[in-house]
Amino acid sequence: MNFGDRLTGLDDRRKRALLYAGIVANTLVVLVLLFAVLSDRTPTRVWLFPVVWFAVGTWALVRTSPTPAGRRTKRVAGAIAVAYFAVLTVVGGLVGLSGPVTTGLTIQVAELPPGWNPSVLYAGDTLRLAIVPYTAFGYAVLSYLVYATAVEARGAVAGGLLGLFSCVSCTLPVIASLVGGLVGGGAALASAATAQSYGLSTVVFVVTVVLLSVRPGFEWLRQRL
Repeated sequence: MNFGDRLTGLDDRRKRALLYAGIVANTLVVLVLLFAVLSDRTPTRVWLFPVVWFAVGTWALVRTSPTPAGRRTKRVAGAIAVAYFAVLTVVGGLVGLSGPVTTGLTIQVAELPPGWNPSVLYAGDTLRLAIVPYTAFGYAVLSYLVYATAVEARGAVAGGLLGLFSCVSCTLPVIASLVGGLVGGGAALASAATAQSYGLSTVVFVVTVVLLSVRPGFEWLRQRL
């Protein structure tokens, strides 16, 4: 079976997901190349990591639709997703306590390649922010997928367990960030992390998105909760 036959066998939602992911990826690649030409800089693989995050995230958003559920289930799932996003932003370095140096607010628009820009940096007396577009988008996508997973669990207890603690694919990026500092907005901009750590964090993100989107064995687990 060739690729065209496989694509024909997909439903409309999955076809749209692949189409939109391809459009996003192609658009970002063109923008990256334009940035390289205009800035007279040589592209590196680090420049392409946002392309992967945005394309895979778009694919997951388009193909994922939470199952119908009651108001209480949605509220619980929403609370879990918000808490999960908050955890990711803290362990991922987007938000944290300020260090000894305060620099105020800085918005970088043209210094970094697309996906890294526009970045919002802030270091105040108590709070530090390092909002990088592709990581912020990725964390939002993961949180939405956790919401969909919790809704599908159809219950506050089951949703809580699957959405944050018992779901390996949910905890994977949290553990990765805590152990290795793999996805750090501030570290990225300060060049404190290596290209290898960016690559590994991208692998973690892709695997997590796929697991949360496909949810292998989830129906079997849900029936036993």
